[in-house]
Amino acid sequence: MQDNPLLVLFLPLALAVVMAGLGLHLTLADFRRVLKMPRAVLLALAVQSLLLPPLAFLVCRAFNLPGELALGLVLLAASPGGVTANLFSHLARGDVALNITLTAINSLLALLTLPLWTALALSVFLGAEASVPPPIGKVMEVAVLVIVPVALGMALRGWQPALADAAEKPVRTLSSLLLGVLIVMAFMSEWEMVKQFAPVVGLACVVFNLISLLSGYFASRAARLAEPQAIAISFEIGIHNGTLAIFIAIEVLQRSQAAIAPAVYSLSMYLTAALFALWLLRRRQAPAPP
Repeated sequence: MQDNPLLVLFLPLALAVVMAGLGLHLTLADFRRVLKMPRAVLLALAVQSLLLPPLAFLVCRAFNLPGELALGLVLLAASPGGVTANLFSHLARGDVALNITLTAINSLLALLTLPLWTALALSVFLGAEASVPPPIGKVMEVAVLVIVPVALGMALRGWQPALADAAEKPVRTLSSLLLGVLIVMAFMSEWEMVKQFAPVVGLACVVFNLISLLSGYFASRAARLAEPQAIAISFEIGIHNGTLAIFIAIEVLQRSQAAIAPAVYSLSMYLTAALFALWLLRRRQAPAPP
């Protein structure tokens, strides 16, 4: 798959469009908001960066996933939240402003944490000889493809807010289409592997998605955060940037099979997130016990 010249051009474009769409939602005030809600932000980042990847390792072991499929799930776990988290948070009456702040900060933090978890996953699942971290040049390429489109989107938001508002829906639609094409290409390139392990990797992805959503929500409630903040954190942690994970698997690591788990997750998370949002709404509407 990495030898496909169309894919070589398509993957960076897809990632850039997704990150530009994120930038259209952001302003500098979103970063400054950290000072007003440090406990919520620190909790979310700790769960995302320190708890989820080890849980992904456990899920991989529990389902006995082959090496590259396991690597892909860890890549997905260490990736930042996706833009879709904002939509689900809004539908479930979460703190969308917190979602936007977390997505912005986590996207930058992941540039440091992703290579670390990736190196560990390579070592654990594919042997010590594969534990060399991704080349610095490739890491910088990912950084550029994350930061520059976000900065351009933010610049448009600050310079022409009306134009940014008008561009949000088309960019969101284009992002969804590009992600859909990525998923199809990932499945087609490794179809034999998909047929052989689809039930196992599919169930592993659904289980990990539920673990992510629930850990974010209940960790927040245990920390006595308000319900809207807990909802925002749960979706921010449960909905990952699958495009980034697929890009790293194929372009940085040159391992096509590692893109399968992020692709499956990117499909299944819509159903599990929708059901989770429905559960949250019904839970809020339920009468309090006497």
